[in-house]
Amino acid sequence: MTKSNRPVQASISQQKVGEGNPPLLIAGPCVLEDLPVALEIGHFMKDAAHKNGFTYMFKASFDKANRTSISSYRGPGLVKGVEILGRVKEALGCLVTTDIHLPEQAGPVADVVDCLQIPAFLCRQTDLLVSAAKTGKAVNIKKGQFLAPWDMAHAASKVTEIGNNNVLLTERGASFGYNNLVVDMRSLPIMRSLGFPVIFDATHSVQLPGGGKGCSSGQREFVPHLARAAAACGCDGIFMEVYPDPEKAKCDGANSLSLKDASKLLGELRQIFSAVGKMTIA
Repeated sequence: MTKSNRPVQASISQQKVGEGNPPLLIAGPCVLEDLPVALEIGHFMKDAAHKNGFTYMFKASFDKANRTSISSYRGPGLVKGVEILGRVKEALGCLVTTDIHLPEQAGPVADVVDCLQIPAFLCRQTDLLVSAAKTGKAVNIKKGQFLAPWDMAHAASKVTEIGNNNVLLTERGASFGYNNLVVDMRSLPIMRSLGFPVIFDATHSVQLPGGGKGCSSGQREFVPHLARAAAACGCDGIFMEVYPDPEKAKCDGANSLSLKDASKLLGELRQIFSAVGKMTIA
């Protein structure tokens, strides 16, 4: 690996992520349903994150434009979704992120959130990345299931060339045949060597894309195993989708964790992050 001379840090609003800072937890429901559910999840995960020494950032999508079926629930849409995200941010006093699918969404979304997320299957869309970069907000680029980790240098440069150096890279597995993903843990130090903090998406990595009946399926029982491995590899944060009762979630329930299981996992990750020098336990 050719190491970058860049400091492995990024700023999300005023919060530092990466080298010398607490691990970041990005967690929330896959898609926004309504404000009460978002607040229930956000309050719980914020408390669990802070209890275990993580910086917390709430995540939920206002529009899942990449659902398997045209009849699948997509979310409340841009206007209502941004309103809900703003109210979550105000109520919880935490960082907030969401994904964008079109360049014209970057501005309105950046007016409310702290970080713009680029979906994995759009990580090579130059106009989308440039529009996100120009907002001045941090940009979290999820690595495409079809890309090698070193290829993310080109995706990141589409943001940094605009003058925005607050980039995160997220690993979420690679396609391995039909309806299956695998995680090559080498990708975490490889992407980190590019000079950007690296996040591990523990729940999408166990997704079975299109593996259900008109939807994606998943194997949530493997989430803890992969998350623990990623923490041991020295990632800078963990991404997970959570829901009070995952079986009732309108999107990605099969690979989401319950709030209780997510809280338990954070306690385990806390010990591992401490062992590898990413966190100090008093």
